[in-house]
Amino acid sequence: MTRRVLMSLAAASLAVAVAAVLTVPVAGQTQKPATTAAGAQPAAKPAPAKPAARAFTPPKTSWGDPDLQGIWNFATSTPLERPAAVGEKAVLSDQEAEQFEEQLAFNLTRDRRDGGNAADVARAYNEHWMDPRRLAILEDKRTSLIVDPANGRIPPRVPFSPERQQAARAVAAAVARFNAGMPATYHEFTAPVRGIIRTDLPPYLGTIYNNTAQIFQSPGYVVIVQEMIHSARIVPMDGRPHINETLRQWLGDTRGRWEGNTLVLETRNFRRDRGAVYGNANPDSFRIVERFTRTGADALAYEFTISDSTTWERPWTAMVPWARIKEQLYEYTTHEDNFDLVHLLQGARVREARGEKAPEPTGRPAAGGDGDR
Repeated sequence: MTRRVLMSLAAASLAVAVAAVLTVPVAGQTQKPATTAAGAQPAAKPAPAKPAARAFTPPKTSWGDPDLQGIWNFATSTPLERPAAVGEKAVLSDQEAEQFEEQLAFNLTRDRRDGGNAADVARAYNEHWMDPRRLAILEDKRTSLIVDPANGRIPPRVPFSPERQQAARAVAAAVARFNAGMPATYHEFTAPVRGIIRTDLPPYLGTIYNNTAQIFQSPGYVVIVQEMIHSARIVPMDGRPHINETLRQWLGDTRGRWEGNTLVLETRNFRRDRGAVYGNANPDSFRIVERFTRTGADALAYEFTISDSTTWERPWTAMVPWARIKEQLYEYTTHEDNFDLVHLLQGARVREARGEKAPEPTGRPAAGGDGDR
């Protein structure tokens, strides 16, 4: 399965689920307070005082740093952006949240066989392979992972330069050829299809499976291993400068520091390849700052801020809770395209020899390219 197909299916199911939730009235919203015989409302009883929550003190490593180590899962059905059907509503009620999860579980199950050929083919990987944690919304019932801007949506894009418009058209043409089974070269296969990077590219956002990462620490370093695909981000914590900007890496160049109990990672120097940064932004100006804060024995708050003034009108921030799990990471491999890549290229050349032409892209190319991320 490609990430493009998987994410489009998840997004479609999410929109249906949110719309279904919003059509159900919440019980008790229209009830009026009871009145006495004289018409006066009885005095409300004061709510019992709640004990103040104790601030969590994270454990420390043997060398004194906050201990973030462990295997963590960041799956959730809460979308990155607030769905249009929700309007300005930032938080769901308890009843809406319950109905949302019930509807989502039905919409997203891969064990159903009631949608016709197309839907059933899309569910070819059954529920056994999926992450069940993806069906739960956040405990705080937010309608989006994005917390800034306040509307819960990625800011508008700025107009692209002529060079970026040309690059977007080239990407759209490559996508059209690939989707038609007539790629010109292996470069027209996305990085996930080629088994290079996938959800190991920051920021960390959940999908339908493999939403798992492991954090290791040693004096002067933090390492984050993401299960899908296979990368380990080895982050120096000694204050050294970033590498020269001419040196580009798939995961960028990351430097870390501690701000109290929060691990702060700043990353730049991403490659200029297609899909090498989130939203197909501009790798030359794309920056991401990530913050990891231990908030409980098995809870970690993950926050990231993305800025790129040549792509979006302003920076934007999202918050995703991570839960520590007692499981293990497994080897992730992409066997499908070990042979499919060769077969697709060979098939495309045979079709060209028969006189077939690759299709032209239809419609206006998306500002962000092919939408891999």
